Amino acid sequence: MAKKGLGSLKQLNTLPKFLRHHYQTRPNATALREKDRGIWMSYSWKHYYDTVKYFSLGLVSMGFKKDDNLAIIGENKPEWCYAELAAQVAGGAAAGIFTDCVADEVKFFVNHSESVFVVASDQEQVDKLLAIKDEIPRVKRVIYWKDKGLWKYDDPILIRFGDVVEIGRDYEKSHSDLFDKNVDAGDGEDIGVICYTSGTTGTPKGAMLSQRWLVEASREWSIRDGWYGKGCEYLSFIPGAWATEQAIGIGGALIGNLKVSFPEEPDTVQNDLREIGPDLLMYGARIWELESRSIQAKIMDTTWFRRSVYRLCMSIGLKVVDKMCNKENINFLWRFLNFLAYHTAFRQLRDNVGLTNADVAYSTGSALSPDIIRYFLALGIEIRLIYGSTELGPVSIPVKDEIRPETSGRVVPWAEVKLSDEGEILVKSRHMYSGYYNNPEATRDKLIDGWYQSGDFGHIDEDGHLIVIDRMEDLKPLAGGKQFSPQYTEIRLRFSPFIKDVLVVGGENREYVAALVNIDVENVGRFAEKNHIAYTTFTDLSQKPEIIELVRKEMEHVNRTLPNYARLKRFSNLNREFDADEAELTRTRKLRRTFVEDRYSDMIDAIYSDSKEFEAEATVTYRDGRKGSIKTIIKLTDVEG
Repeated sequence: MAKKGLGSLKQLNTLPKFLRHHYQTRPNATALREKDRGIWMSYSWKHYYDTVKYFSLGLVSMGFKKDDNLAIIGENKPEWCYAELAAQVAGGAAAGIFTDCVADEVKFFVNHSESVFVVASDQEQVDKLLAIKDEIPRVKRVIYWKDKGLWKYDDPILIRFGDVVEIGRDYEKSHSDLFDKNVDAGDGEDIGVICYTSGTTGTPKGAMLSQRWLVEASREWSIRDGWYGKGCEYLSFIPGAWATEQAIGIGGALIGNLKVSFPEEPDTVQNDLREIGPDLLMYGARIWELESRSIQAKIMDTTWFRRSVYRLCMSIGLKVVDKMCNKENINFLWRFLNFLAYHTAFRQLRDNVGLTNADVAYSTGSALSPDIIRYFLALGIEIRLIYGSTELGPVSIPVKDEIRPETSGRVVPWAEVKLSDEGEILVKSRHMYSGYYNNPEATRDKLIDGWYQSGDFGHIDEDGHLIVIDRMEDLKPLAGGKQFSPQYTEIRLRFSPFIKDVLVVGGENREYVAALVNIDVENVGRFAEKNHIAYTTFTDLSQKPEIIELVRKEMEHVNRTLPNYARLKRFSNLNREFDADEAELTRTRKLRRTFVEDRYSDMIDAIYSDSKEFEAEATVTYRDGRKGSIKTIIKLTDVEG
């Protein structure tokens, strides 16, 4: 039955055609769900189709033409899907923007994508656009879907989402067959979305993804991993600006028959996860790290008896995981003990974090510590660490029962991987991007003889599993000539509940490895409260001797997994967190390594001296416009000895 259904859908080569198919075959079935003021609202395929239809016609009537682009900035909501597909039906493409971008970043994305309309979620996003209105000359209208706070705004550039839909209804009266003609005219090679790269190595580039990419990548991925056509529950909250969410949250609903739900607010995701109990889960690597730290911190707050039971159960779970990963036989005794551990501790723990039904769990966005994968495997959750990119889609994904903490699994059937003489991962895929928008030079630099130059260093083991080590340019030399991977050490340090972010440094003129650390203020604050350590600010807490010792012990633990030359020798707890608004992190929370090293170069030099302290000076701007400076003493600490 499934094969017959799959064959009958092969002729559909664009997302709008899939939408029309669902409308024609099951108009009253639930397509999307959204939580609104505590109540889950369901929207049928007819509602989805009608909204896309009239919004698309509304755009056309207001001047949206074929090959125009539309930018979207807002949280994951049905309106994102409606706006994106409406633009595609009209012959254009959608460009997603991360919600936490500041006004200057929004200006870059809107102008670079040459968007003629911008769809924004709420007052916060509208204010950013109004602040740069004179600097985005191509934009004809800013369309918003949340009224709150905007009732008295009277700028002529603004228009409500619902008003555009009504304009489309009126436009249909004189253009009754235009929408169907536009859907029929869609082709697999049409550009459907522009997804911007994270920008870790420079200015973000707009990867153009065709309808063929959106349709075929979603189809082949869902079939390979077993969630095609099963109606799996999925909570959509990773940004729609990510290519991964395009393939799962948007394409997955239309092609893989996922039941997609949208949380009420970013702050309610955890509660909404528990209510939905998704079968399919997609987290960015940083969210898995946050989840791990949160669980460990809460365990520390429980009673002595509960902590003891948890530790005993975890030791059993990790023992079974290691046997499984090493392909050892797991005898009846260990299976029975693991069964007891699961029902004693892990089942309730999974329920508390909304992962009770998680059958397929993915991690994307950046590398993830093998310790975190082992940890969740012990809880019975197989995190599949995807290796891929915006340009390529998924390249390698572990399959069920073949999860190994240090690998990204085997290369997917639709891709081909080889290694250069330097160890760079080179990729060919049936689902390649269509180049970078308005940047043919960058496209030529990345595609050589049909092979995509990933810039990642890795190797393929004897079982055919791809192991990604680090970015080629981020591998660091030391004075002795040996190289080490900062990322390898960083992701293991972030497994600690007390370390939120870390920058590991070295260099060809430096004898050893050092680190700059951001403490996790919530978990470290709990530790301080429990141990009666008084503090006032983040800076004060980070420099407490007890907290420095806490971080030092975490580094000692990680050092045991490293060769002698790559071990951490010195570190400092920073007086402030790395901040995406300061360009220290990308919007996907990847570290902009070169930028951060330049910004903290004086402190890094001090770490490599004999100094025990460093005086950091920061400029602050007060509300009245006056500027001042704050000086802080940062302690520089040896890890060992």
